[in-house]
Formats: sequence, structure tokens, C-alpha cells
Amino acid sequence: MPELQEFLVDQLKDLLSAEGQLVKALPKLARAAQNPKLKAAFQKHSEETKGQVERLKQIFEILGESARAKPCKAMQGLVEEGLELLEEGKQKDGAVSDLGLVAAAQKIEHYEIAGYGTVRTMAEQLGQKKVAKLLQQTLKEEEKTDQLLTQLSPPLLERASMVGEEEEELVED
Repeated sequence: MPELQEFLVDQLKDLLSAEGQLVKALPKLARAAQNPKLKAAFQKHSEETKGQVERLKQIFEILGESARAKPCKAMQGLVEEGLELLEEGKQKDGAVSDLGLVAAAQKIEHYEIAGYGTVRTMAEQLGQKKVAKLLQQTLKEEEKTDQLLTQLSPPLLERASMVGEEEEELVED
């Protein structure tokens, strides 16, 4: 089992890096969001993410390991992509821009859901019940954020499609 424990710790270090990157990126997404509900969702998740970092530090303590992040290249790529969409969104209608932010955020959430589900299962296998419970708590938060983003999408899609139709009508007239 020591190899599995090492792998768990390695994956937790990756997640610690990922969350650290999000602590910096989420306020930028919140500032860029034009829809008030989307802005509030990003602000809420930004605070939640800070709590997730603290929870990871607690997990490292339980495991008797130092809480040192290992650079998470996947999150770095996802954040860079999100920031590109943010920049491109400045030239677009508010609803289209916000849809870009939702798309970027959901990619990030799905990465985190996969990561936390994996480490939770490893912790369970290792008999680390307290660690598994803490990881499950974070997993639930990530899933809830993903669901909220999904709920915010239909009105944005509707508004974005109406903007395109208005432009078409002007061209036809």
C-alpha cells in the first residue's frame, strides 16, 4: 500500500496547485461576468475555493505530509484557456461573453470533479476515512458549482441567440 499512499499524496499536491491557481483566476472571471447571477456564482466559488485549499492542507496534516503543491499543468492550461475566452469576450455581446466564461468554468469543474473523485476513492481504499470524508465534501461543492453553471446557461443561450436574430433582421430590412 505504500505506493498507493505515495500516489494519493502526489495527486493531492496536484490538486493543491490547481486550487491555488483558481484562487487567483476566479476573481478575474467574476469581474468579467456581466450576468449578476454568474458574477455571484464566481464570487461564491472563489470563497469556497479558499476553503478547499485549507481543507487540502488539513488533509496533508492528517496524512503526516507537507502541503507542498506540485505544478498542475492541466489546470494551468484550463485557466489560460479561460483567460483567453475572457479577453475574446470583451469584443462580444454580454450573453455570448458570459457563455464563454461558463464553458471555461465547467471545463475546470469537470477536471476538479474527476480529480477529487479519484483521490476520495484512493483514500477510502487506504482506510483514510477522515481524509475521504473531507475530499467528499469538496467533491460535493465542485458538483454543486457545476450544476449551478448548467442552470445559468439556458437564459444566456436564449439571450445570445436573440442577439444574433436581431442582427439578421436588421440586415434583411
